[in-house]
Amino acid sequence: MAQVILSSDLLEALPDAIVAVDRDGTIVQVNSQAQELFGFESAELIGQKVEMLVPESYRRQHHHHRENFSEAPKTRRMGADLDLYGRRRDGSEFPVEISLSPVSTENGTFVLSAIRDVSERKKIAEELRRANEELHRRSAQQIGEYRSRLASIVDCSEDAIIGKDLGGTITSWNKGAERIYGYPPEAVVGKHISLLVPSDHADEIHEILQKIARGESVEHHESVRVTKDGRHLNVSVSVSPLRDAAGNIVGASAIARDITAQKRAEDQLHQSQKMEAIGRLAGGVAHDFNNILGIISACSEFLGDRIDPAAEPSLYVENIKKATERGSSLTRQLLAFSRTPAIQPRVLDLNERLREISKLLRPLMGDDVEILIVSRSPSAVIEADPGQLDQIVVNLAVNARDAMPRGGKFILETSAVKFDEAFAEQHQPMAAGKYVLLAVSDTGNGMDEATVSRIFEPFFTTKDLGKGTGLGLSTVYGIVKQSAGHILVYSEPGHGTTFKIYLPSAEHKIGIGSKPEVETVAAKRQGTTILLVEDDEIMRSLTRQLLQEHGYTVVEADDGKSALEWVESHPGPIDLLLTDVVMRRMSGPELVERLSASHPNLKVVYMSGYTGELIAEREVLKRGITLLEKPFARTALLNTIHTALG
Repeated sequence: MAQVILSSDLLEALPDAIVAVDRDGTIVQVNSQAQELFGFESAELIGQKVEMLVPESYRRQHHHHRENFSEAPKTRRMGADLDLYGRRRDGSEFPVEISLSPVSTENGTFVLSAIRDVSERKKIAEELRRANEELHRRSAQQIGEYRSRLASIVDCSEDAIIGKDLGGTITSWNKGAERIYGYPPEAVVGKHISLLVPSDHADEIHEILQKIARGESVEHHESVRVTKDGRHLNVSVSVSPLRDAAGNIVGASAIARDITAQKRAEDQLHQSQKMEAIGRLAGGVAHDFNNILGIISACSEFLGDRIDPAAEPSLYVENIKKATERGSSLTRQLLAFSRTPAIQPRVLDLNERLREISKLLRPLMGDDVEILIVSRSPSAVIEADPGQLDQIVVNLAVNARDAMPRGGKFILETSAVKFDEAFAEQHQPMAAGKYVLLAVSDTGNGMDEATVSRIFEPFFTTKDLGKGTGLGLSTVYGIVKQSAGHILVYSEPGHGTTFKIYLPSAEHKIGIGSKPEVETVAAKRQGTTILLVEDDEIMRSLTRQLLQEHGYTVVEADDGKSALEWVESHPGPIDLLLTDVVMRRMSGPELVERLSASHPNLKVVYMSGYTGELIAEREVLKRGITLLEKPFARTALLNTIHTALG
């Protein structure tokens, strides 16, 4: 049986072929992309030496590369790139580029190899080299024919291929570059290559051109570039010198690959590893500490039996017992985060459970906090441990109460949602299927981005010393993951907080909803212009792609002010405004108000990570306004917009 080092869902989300090997070079795990690339089934690879994927002739010539797989943690940095050759099942050989990452687990240290086929890139690079050598030895007619053939090859590449002189001025621009960066050739040829460098990123162009001028090449340089519409991309760039007939270096040829999706998946992998490591540490500490507490508790019991209850020392024994109980409570929270406690899940209706829990919440929250329970679906059946579910709600309620020192509203909402494969692919490691959503919101102070990024870490707290252990939210995280669920957080300073917890639906276990549902997607609409305003770059890019695939013309802006500036400089029809509610500089409602004079009939759809109930309570939007709650599936997005357009 294959040894699972990392989540299969996570490995499948990575765009490259992934091969995990142990320190002896034995393959322990692969993803489907690796099986497809090399032509082997998983069972044929697991337990074999990784050398079976390298041509024998290449192994003899480059035997020193064995350490690249088995000793990478000692000798190579994270993400180190190697140029090797791979061997398919049928014996064919092909060039590959490999990025190595050491991964530490409780079973030891392994090497994760991300492998990509670079046959096309090598072919194009060779064509460019030959073109540079032969161009000056041909007649005018031959030169024209050769350039035409070469241009066809270059334009077929999915990668961006850009020519530039030694000063950095762009001299050629293929269709791959147009697709990745968004600029047509006529908009960039003759301009400096630094227009692709974001203003908030160090410009390394000059340093690269200096290396090229010395005759050096730059391989697999990872950097950040900006597109025409302002999106930031992670790219891997290889740059080679271009020479004239006399051998003088006259320019550079750069081949760039968009690795944004790969980087995002790697970040998820690293975060997953971090949380797993913290969980193992927390679990180990909790078990050892429980043993110590057991000894203290037993000794205090023995001591209590030997002391007169009316004597003063009896008070000290009682204090020891109380401290032991508090310590036991902490270890239970740690064990919940590390997912080690035994649970007793059962099928239950979340709506009914919340009504029971609310009785416990009212004295906890205080008189100045109003508790609202909103059920958007008559059935919210899940399989969970009732005690752990209570713990989730209570822990979130305690945090909400502390975030509302002057009172407010605490809102519990449930609904049934269904995510398709396209949604799951964009929101890894979520799987497609039916879920029950539990949204827990408050009208409190909210959190900034830096705080949100750390709130699930054990012992991280924003509360004053002595007012919190920092284990409440890490416990929530552990319980949700243990229940095969997912948790998302939406919060901004001054705008409250919403936790969205997705738990797998258990309707099928009681016979509800057994009839298959047929989802219909609104018909495509051509010639309809949508102004998309969203300050999250990844969210904006995914939404734009979904809309464009459905025939819409999309104009993007990263906030309300940028959208307003675009509208003022591009007078013309806008059929619908799709905007986030809470944004920097100018909110969605403010943007709508500013546009109402010039576009009185403009149709509007708002989107937000906050729930509709919380937004209504905050009076950010008027009731009855169309609101699309994040995260949303493709069907929900397209049908909502279709309905709004009428």
